[in-house]
Amino acid sequence: MIGAIAGDIIGSVYEWKRIKTKEFPLFDGDCRFTDDSVLTIAVADAILTGQSYLQTIRAYGLRHPDAGYGGAFVRWLASGSGEPYGSWGNGSAMRVSAVGHAFENAEDVLREAKRSAEVTHDHPEGIKGAQATALAVFRARAGAPKEEIRSEIAARFGYDLSSTVDAIRPAYRFDVSCQGTVPAALIAFLDSTSYEDAVRNAVSLGGDSDTLACIAGSIAEAHYGGVPAEIQERALLLLTTELRDVVLRFRDMYIPAA
Repeated sequence: MIGAIAGDIIGSVYEWKRIKTKEFPLFDGDCRFTDDSVLTIAVADAILTGQSYLQTIRAYGLRHPDAGYGGAFVRWLASGSGEPYGSWGNGSAMRVSAVGHAFENAEDVLREAKRSAEVTHDHPEGIKGAQATALAVFRARAGAPKEEIRSEIAARFGYDLSSTVDAIRPAYRFDVSCQGTVPAALIAFLDSTSYEDAVRNAVSLGGDSDTLACIAGSIAEAHYGGVPAEIQERALLLLTTELRDVVLRFRDMYIPAA
């Protein structure tokens, strides 16, 4: 899960000043955690405590009101409603990585990914994006080869994962939909040689950089056996004490080799 958070923090600087290169400082002085990290940690906390995804996501959103949520999520928080709002946005996929680590078979991962998504993102594309991301994390941590992950995700969810980062980068644009973000983030992972390379691939697409790097980073962490110590330590230092404590508790419970 720290792979998602580090990706979010690294990509945060480039969400609004997008770049088309892999050559950039990993930790710019303006790097910060965003809504991607806050809600990733909320889902992890729900898993740790057994509280509902709805209750925990709402509580974290209210405690961290300036994290950079989308307008529809902000309105949902303010409304106090327990009803989802039909979103197909990439928020369901950015926050789901803990599900891929915490459950021990694909059926449970897909079920819990759906449950975590449909609190807000009950559109079929929102659910599909969360399930595809969580299943990729699950398969990666189980040691599945990249080509097996590519084939399964493409076949199950209908995503075109046949391209490469270099091929999609020139025409890729800012896109907050699951269908526009998750396949690109998966390709950033599939086309990588290391955790860092996956995050650089994702940011270099010049899109919703923090979310692309969050999703790609979450899968890369699982595939490459963790996040390099220096990246992990710098990312953890940028979290609040409350957020960091949840990350460390989740890591100790579900990722003991990290």
